[in-house]
Amino acid sequence: MTNDKIAFWHAFVITLFIFLIGIFIGILLENWRSNQISNLYQQSELDLLDIKLQSEIYTFGEFDCKDAIEKNIDFADKIFEEAEIIGRYEYASKLTDNIRIQHKKYDLLRTNLLLNSIKIKEKCKNNYNEVVYFYKYNDPSINTKAKQEAFSKILEKIKDEKGHDLLLIPIAGDNNIIAVNLLLKNYDIKELPTILINRKIKVTDIKTAEEISSYFK
Repeated sequence: MTNDKIAFWHAFVITLFIFLIGIFIGILLENWRSNQISNLYQQSELDLLDIKLQSEIYTFGEFDCKDAIEKNIDFADKIFEEAEIIGRYEYASKLTDNIRIQHKKYDLLRTNLLLNSIKIKEKCKNNYNEVVYFYKYNDPSINTKAKQEAFSKILEKIKDEKGHDLLLIPIAGDNNIIAVNLLLKNYDIKELPTILINRKIKVTDIKTAEEISSYFK
């Protein structure tokens, strides 16, 4: 074997080794990120169960609307912040489906949160606005991505301004989750992204924060 061939095979083996090491490290990192999200989810799941049980206990006596609303919105704010963490992890993870699975679990958690909010609103005066943001998660087009980024910025701005007067729940509408599909059907949502305000008004076109706020009570 000539020196050129030996050098070629040496270079090939070294390159292959570095490539495989890179893949291995990448998978380890993605598994670590998935575990981090799983830990966040487990705590959030417990928090939501606690809130729902408190609501059930209230039904045995006087329903404490102020406390129930405050805890529900605090929890919504918490998982909204966790959604930003998941988004950063998802952007960096391309090798496995672990984080996508965690995302589905969070969609179920947010759906549960919405149902709890509906129950609270049935018991209490509607003194806060409820906004559910259904978006496209799987392979959105360039135009859809741009639209969703615009919607996200607008909703974040409104949330910053309204604080506890606004319950904001983002839910992926295309993860083939039966409960989410039922919500979409129930509110006749056929286009993603869609902003659903107080379960009555649907916004599918980009508007200013002020225009969207004008739909609030």
